[in-house]
Amino acid sequence: MFKNQLRLLFIAFLFLANGALAQTLHHEKTKLSTERLERYDSYLQNEVDQGRIAGAVSLIFSNGEKAHEKTIGYSNIESKSAMKLDQIFYIQSMTKPIITTAFMMLYEEGYFLLNDPLSKYIPEFKDAMVAKDAKLGTAGGLEPVASPIRIHQLMSHTAGLSHGLGQSEVDKEVIKGIYYTAHADIESRVKTYAGLPLYAQPGERWYYSAAPDILARLIEVFSGMTVEEFLQKRLLDPLGMPDTRYNLNEEQASRMATLHSYDETGKLIVAPRQTPTTGNKIFAGANGLFSTAQDYARFALMMSNGGELDGKRYLSPKTVEIMTINQIGDIKREAGHGFGFGFGVMTDLADAKSLGSEGTYYWSGAYCTYFFIDPKENLISILMTQTAPFSGFYEQKMRQLVYQAIE
Repeated sequence: MFKNQLRLLFIAFLFLANGALAQTLHHEKTKLSTERLERYDSYLQNEVDQGRIAGAVSLIFSNGEKAHEKTIGYSNIESKSAMKLDQIFYIQSMTKPIITTAFMMLYEEGYFLLNDPLSKYIPEFKDAMVAKDAKLGTAGGLEPVASPIRIHQLMSHTAGLSHGLGQSEVDKEVIKGIYYTAHADIESRVKTYAGLPLYAQPGERWYYSAAPDILARLIEVFSGMTVEEFLQKRLLDPLGMPDTRYNLNEEQASRMATLHSYDETGKLIVAPRQTPTTGNKIFAGANGLFSTAQDYARFALMMSNGGELDGKRYLSPKTVEIMTINQIGDIKREAGHGFGFGFGVMTDLADAKSLGSEGTYYWSGAYCTYFFIDPKENLISILMTQTAPFSGFYEQKMRQLVYQAIE
């Protein structure tokens, strides 16, 4: 009996030793402190406990290794359904980097040049007009574009277009025309977009826009497929992103995170209007996709790896390079940040007043989903919630608490 006890103790020792060795080796690969990452978990848990968010999924890759994966809180605060790793989120504007990547795949096949005028492929934009005063919109008078909208400007948000999210009359005209008007498909939406006033002259300023909707239409023009078909065939299915879709099946819909918002007192509630998971016919580029943290990590890993993943190449490293450098020159955006093709780009840490690395590229979604890819640290971080209205607050907290964990 004594020998059996010794044998069991020895086996337990080996198990603990192997576990410690595995953790040490994993740490050597990821260069992230497990103890310090617990600060991130504790912070998010406190936000749930204080009723500021319902729940979240966080996922971090470092040096190609999964370094951290955590679910916090609930997918629905009323039913107290626990947040799950395969929870599906409506990623809104995190659609934009995916669409831009698909579009640049067609660039590599020679369908267009980056300096081509947009009207070469969508003639309705040949007569684009600019509001003389964006605050007044059409009523304040219009003038012709001084130079044509060019393809590269669509991807860097310098085409003079609007997203309809601001308070100007141009924004109000745009949101009414492309989002509050029924359209049969993305072609109809883009044709309407072409007839709406521009916020600014092309190339003169950075203004966040729905231009990726135009990229989506161009994908259809060049490929002869719908955007949905092209994405699934060329990008999503090959990458292994089964839950990234414009429409969800019944099983996927059962994993959909509930959208939460706040009542007039600031209390977190289930949003009165939830995102429809089926019947979506406008395959947009500005928003529209559902996804999981795991699926989006596949996309981010491919970009981080220079356009290749698991032996399959989607983009040339040179294409990834041009997409992820600052493309807007001296045009002002927020301090310390520029913009590439489909991604925001960190350009100056001192100006940004944020932990990170210059050259980090990133974006977010309107329901508070976030990601960044840091080539210098070989680091990917994803944080998914489902909260409206949008705030960049948790994006800043993600950066703060992920970067402080680097050893």
